[in-house]
Amino acid sequence: MKKRDGFEGEVLINLPPKVYKEFFTREPGFFQIYVAHIGFFPKAYGHYREWRKGCEDNIVFYCLNGKGNYVIGDKRYQLTANQYTIIPATEQCIRYWADAEDPWTIYWVHFNGENLKTFNSFLNIDQHKGPVPIPFNAKGIELWNDMCQSLELGYSKENLCNTSFCLYSFVATFLFPEKHIPVAKEESTDLTTLTIRHMRDNLHKKLSIDDMASHHKMSSSHFSTLFRKSTGMPPMDYFINIKMQKACQLLYSNESKIKEVAIELGYDDPYYFSRVFKKYMGVSPEQYKVASFKTTSKETE
Repeated sequence: MKKRDGFEGEVLINLPPKVYKEFFTREPGFFQIYVAHIGFFPKAYGHYREWRKGCEDNIVFYCLNGKGNYVIGDKRYQLTANQYTIIPATEQCIRYWADAEDPWTIYWVHFNGENLKTFNSFLNIDQHKGPVPIPFNAKGIELWNDMCQSLELGYSKENLCNTSFCLYSFVATFLFPEKHIPVAKEESTDLTTLTIRHMRDNLHKKLSIDDMASHHKMSSSHFSTLFRKSTGMPPMDYFINIKMQKACQLLYSNESKIKEVAIELGYDDPYYFSRVFKKYMGVSPEQYKVASFKTTSKETE
């Protein structure tokens, strides 16, 4: 027997069209994407759904156990345990169903947005991509629960905002799993952690790429490649950023002179320090110090 829903232990929330049509239309710049429907179907025996004219929403399926199938147009895919798929909004016919012998257990979310086509294009969400394997996504499930709990409390602005914010992170846990799924590793042997710690311990020095690389017994080029891949920044840029963060702390205290701050951070020339500070912070140390003084003065009034 084919069923759309009605499975023991299921969770299902369908936002009334009035909510996501009127409310989100009223605030189009704020809610770029939003949840339209959300659910959890455990061991969904007989689950079957067909959208003959396509679906205006993106659909996220995360299969926890079992397996199922889906068809977009004339292309068929099988979704199994520890896989996910994001079916982009389309006008093509969509069908999906649970396997008859080993029905899937799935978390799913329909989401929409004012510029969904642009959203999908930018993130390479393509209907031909097919199922993607993923390690157990505990963070994604946690965010799914947060969205459900918010919507179960009603459709106030606060609940809808929180759900929308969670949705971004929920999607990100699938598209960028390495950023959200813990990877077992020894902190003491983690190059990035050790390098940043070494930087913070030596803010008073003029560390070079060669200094940092030799600390790990690596070539400068290999070290730089690994560090940049992990942090998104070249090692020297990261080091200077940390220095400028420390400079902000010292200037904010309104006790240290700019020349003293420069020397403490390894800059013999305070004028060069001022140029670097302005490049990274957008204002000169003098301007930052004045603004900080005004802020602290107001706080003590």
